[in-house]
Amino acid sequence: MIRVILLGSGNVAVHLYEAIQAMNTFTVIQCYNRRGMLLHPNQEPGVVTSDFSKIKEADLYIIAVSDTAISDVSENLQFENRLVVHTSGSVAMNAIHDKHRKGVLYPLQSFSINKPVDFTTIPMCLEAEQEDDYYILQQLAEGLSQHVYAITSAQRKTIHLAAVFVNNFTNHLYQIGKEICDQHQVPFEILQPLIQETSAKIVSTSPLEAQTGPARRYDQATIRKQLEALTNPLYKALYENFTKSIQNTHGEEL
Repeated sequence: MIRVILLGSGNVAVHLYEAIQAMNTFTVIQCYNRRGMLLHPNQEPGVVTSDFSKIKEADLYIIAVSDTAISDVSENLQFENRLVVHTSGSVAMNAIHDKHRKGVLYPLQSFSINKPVDFTTIPMCLEAEQEDDYYILQQLAEGLSQHVYAITSAQRKTIHLAAVFVNNFTNHLYQIGKEICDQHQVPFEILQPLIQETSAKIVSTSPLEAQTGPARRYDQATIRKQLEALTNPLYKALYENFTKSIQNTHGEEL
């Protein structure tokens, strides 16, 4: 059994804890976070600590904290030459202190605290300084997911950037759409089949080919009316910029 210590208490830490504890070959023997918070209702209080000096010896230490805290947490670990990895998409492996054997275990997914996830479908992006350490991460990742990739820090930053566009920005657009619906007493759920179809379509069709809408068909009359209907200047600017980007991509101009 490979012993794991999980550092952090956010969404990634909680979901990783639950997934690892369901495995037969890995087990979380201790958790660290600043508040000594339990990650699961069934977790024993004695396996959680908020004191770096009380962190136990393990085979793998997973830092699942905010990007800005990774370096400090790794530096505060009071041991050397053990395998310490982080879970960030945008932070280089070298952010981990040099006294440790370094690695990255990046689950490419958006995690929400109360939304269950199926780890078998989540791409796991791995990186390690040493081959033996990579093998440990590979064992863990393959026990969690059917999609495991060797990804460098530079590649991971690129993936994270692309993910911000397809996930974070897209979700914000959903929020804008909901606000527009709410302002006019239209139920937002009326758009959900469209959202689902758009997401499903790009599994088999490239985003370039899947693009539709007034910008794609160069429907200036509709574009003008919709811009007039927008009262929020920021949303109007977004509409104009998205329209320009779509038309530039497809060879048209505003």
